[in-house]
Amino acid sequence: MNEKLWGGRFCANTDEIVDDFNSSIRFDKRLYKYDILGSIAHVKMLAKQGIIRADEGAQIETALGEILADIEADKVQFSVSAEDIHMNIETILIERIGEVGKKLHTARSRNDQVVLDLRMYLKDEIVCIQSLLTTLLKTLLELSKKHTETLIAGCTHLQKAQPVTLSHHLLAYFEMFKRDYERLTDVYKRTNVMPLGSCALAGTTYPLDREFVAKELGFTGMTLNSMDAVSDRDFCVELESAIALISVHLSRFCEEIILWASCEFGYIELDDAFSTGSSIMPQKKNPDIAELIRGKSGRIFGNLLATLTMLKGLPLAYNKDMQEDKEAVFDSVDNIKACLEIFEKMLGTTKFLAENMEKGAKLGYTNATDVADYLVKKGVPFRETHKIAGEIVFHCIKNGATLDEISLDEYKKFSPLFEQDIYEAIDLKNCVEKRTVIGGPASSAVKEVIKINERFLNEIKG
Repeated sequence: MNEKLWGGRFCANTDEIVDDFNSSIRFDKRLYKYDILGSIAHVKMLAKQGIIRADEGAQIETALGEILADIEADKVQFSVSAEDIHMNIETILIERIGEVGKKLHTARSRNDQVVLDLRMYLKDEIVCIQSLLTTLLKTLLELSKKHTETLIAGCTHLQKAQPVTLSHHLLAYFEMFKRDYERLTDVYKRTNVMPLGSCALAGTTYPLDREFVAKELGFTGMTLNSMDAVSDRDFCVELESAIALISVHLSRFCEEIILWASCEFGYIELDDAFSTGSSIMPQKKNPDIAELIRGKSGRIFGNLLATLTMLKGLPLAYNKDMQEDKEAVFDSVDNIKACLEIFEKMLGTTKFLAENMEKGAKLGYTNATDVADYLVKKGVPFRETHKIAGEIVFHCIKNGATLDEISLDEYKKFSPLFEQDIYEAIDLKNCVEKRTVIGGPASSAVKEVIKINERFLNEIKG
C-alpha cells in the first residue's frame, strides 16, 4: 500500500529513484519556519471559522510550535520520501498528535502553501539585502565626503577623458545602488500578496477568512485569482532581475578596483585582509575578492535565465516544473548577500592614493576640453576650438609635454586669443570646480548631492 499523504489513488509505492528525483527537501528545508508560521495562521483561521473545533486547532498550533523549536534545536531529521518541507512537517505533526493532525491540510493545497512560504521567505530576504545595500551606501557616502578634493581622470572607452573628483566617481555608484534599493522596495510590494486560500487552482467550498490569514502573516493584500496565485512566479523573476542588476553594479565596480589596484594604474592599495597571494610568485598581491564577485555575476544571471526559461512554456495552472524556481532564487539570494557583505568590507578598508590619481589625470590631457572652452568664451565657434585644442594636444604628445607645460608662445601659434590666464583655465582643480551644475563634479555640486543622499539614507532608516 502507498503510504504517501497523497497515496490513496495509488496501489504501488514509487520507485526509490523517483522519490529522490521528485524530492525537494534538500533545498526547500530552509522554508521550515515560514511553512510552520503559515500553518499556524491557517489552523487559527480554520478554528475561528468553525471548520475544525477550537480544541483541535489549539492542539495543532501547540504541536507546530514544538516542531519549530525542535527543528531550530537540530532535533528533527527530514525524510526524502516525504518529498518536501510541507509534507515533512505534516508527517511529523501526524506522528506526534495522531488523527487530529490530518485536519491541518483542510482547505489548503501544497500549490498555494508553497507560494505562501516562498513569498514569506523572500520578503525577509529582500529586507536583508536592502540592509546590506544600506551599509554599502553609508560606506560610499563616507568615502565621498573624504574625497571631494581628490582629483581623478574620468574615462570613456577606458581612455582618460576629463578630470573629476574621486567623490564624484564614487557617487556614481551610490546612484546605482540607490536604484537597486528602490527596485527591491518595488519588488517587495508585489511579493507582499497572500495566496493561501487558492488551494490547488480553484479555491475551496469552505468558508475561509483570507483577510484574517493575511493579517496574521503580515501581508498587505491577497491574490485575486486562484489560478494565477498558484502559478505566478513573477515575484521570483523580479527579485532575480533586481539581484542581477545589483550584481552588474558590483561587477563594474570590481572591474575598476582590479584596474586601479594594478601597477599600471596604482590608484589604490587593497588591504591585506582582502587580498591573496600566489603559490609560486612571492611578490603577488591579487585582487581575488573583487575578481570572484565579478565572476559570480555570471552565475546570478544564469539563475534569472533559468527561471525565465522554466516558466515560458507552462500552461495554467501549477506544473511540477515550478519546483525548479527555488534553487535558482535561493542561490541568487545567497550569493548577492555574500557579495555585498564582503565588497563593503573590502571597499571600506581600501587605501586611495590621491597623488597617483591626480598625476594620472594630468598625463591624460583631461583638460583639453577646457582649452576648447577657453576659446569659445572668446567668441570662437566650438567646432573650430575643438580642432585647435586637438592640434595642441598632438603638439604636446610629440614634445612629451602636458598642456600646462607648454609656453604661452606655443599656445599663440595655434590662436592669438590665448593669454596668460589659459594656465588658470586648464588647472585641473579649476576645470573641476567650474562644473557647478547639479550632478556635476564641482565640490559645491558634490556636497549638495551628498546632503541629498544623506536625507535618502535617513528616510530609509526611518
